[in-house]
Amino acid sequence: MELIVERWFNGPVTLAGLRGRVVLVYAFQMRCLGCVEHSIPQAKRAHASFPADRVQVIGLHTVFENHDAQSADALTAFVAEHDLHFPIGIDSPAPGESMPRTMRLYDMQGTPTLIAIDKRGLRRRQHLGHLDDAQLEGLVDALVAED
Repeated sequence: MELIVERWFNGPVTLAGLRGRVVLVYAFQMRCLGCVEHSIPQAKRAHASFPADRVQVIGLHTVFENHDAQSADALTAFVAEHDLHFPIGIDSPAPGESMPRTMRLYDMQGTPTLIAIDKRGLRRRQHLGHLDDAQLEGLVDALVAED
């Protein structure tokens, strides 16, 4: 299932175009404390430490509350302030709904959410909350090692 994105920073990318690599999608909100303190720093570490030809990190700004405070302009400043260089998409709003389209499609329950997609493009893990670095490394290593 493709991410439904209305705007990209450091992109665009598609999941179909990333087949052959493990993809880590970090769904976050700028005003989510767990995202800012744990998920975003982990995404930066993952982007810096895993080989780019095997693992792609993507951020997905999926806003379901405080919409006015988390605009595209605010995200532009956030990306610069946090020195984020991996692709980050803004989840497309669903007209008349508070929950954006990708969040609904993937049945996310909140943020932060980590979605791990294998080299064939299959969602292999979806985790609400913080996954520690050792668990993430084990998950990525196992997915990278698969044929």
